[in-house]
Amino acid sequence: MLAVERRNMILEKLQDERKVVVSELSALFDVSEETIRRDLDKLDRQGLAIKSYGGAVLNENSALDMPFNVRKNRNIKGKQEIADLIGSLVKEDEHIIVDPSTTAVAIVKALKTRKKLTVITSSIEVLIELSDVSGWDIICTGGVLRENYLTLVGSRAADMISSFYADKAIISCKGIDLNKGVTDANEALSQVKQAMLRSAKQRIVAADHTKFGNVAFSRICELYAVDMVVTDVRPGREWMDYFEEKGIECLYGREEI
Repeated sequence: MLAVERRNMILEKLQDERKVVVSELSALFDVSEETIRRDLDKLDRQGLAIKSYGGAVLNENSALDMPFNVRKNRNIKGKQEIADLIGSLVKEDEHIIVDPSTTAVAIVKALKTRKKLTVITSSIEVLIELSDVSGWDIICTGGVLRENYLTLVGSRAADMISSFYADKAIISCKGIDLNKGVTDANEALSQVKQAMLRSAKQRIVAADHTKFGNVAFSRICELYAVDMVVTDVRPGREWMDYFEEKGIECLYGREEI
């Protein structure tokens, strides 16, 4: 097992249990305790974990985000429900923009039954997922590769997106708040997603129930600036009242968690 694979598995364990113990990880991965300490040192320097005596705890600072390969294993059921809902919205031969989220990967998987689509994306993982699809036009934004996110960012990516006008832009986020709007982990991601929203007729936020009520570091847009919110679980009454007041359509997969 590569060191990066082991660290990602440690992060997954931290996500589930909020803390890890060096001796337990040493036995689990069949490596020395010193190797585990080096792994935890690396995660601590990256700001993803906080070392403690004999182990580490998860850094739950909302300004941070986990690597793509860790995030893709979160709430898989919810992402599939969202993907199925959006799959029913996208028509044959439409032009869509999808962001570099793990939810976007589930969405394009659900759309593979379409014979013809044009997909514009900054996501390396989406490009890989669609690499075996024929009859589609797949457009990569270009830009600078963002470590751990498997996405392209920067002015080149934003300029490329701005040169198109798509039927739908579908983005995810790290937080949705009634007052603070739609937010993400950092400015580079937010800027690309802002360009995506500006370049589409219909602006869709696809986010599971765990994102509601969260506020991350960088604002993407005000919540009232989107046309539709697609989620896995029916939001509470306050949210549904807000959506009705602002004319935002809300689609959800089920009534309760």
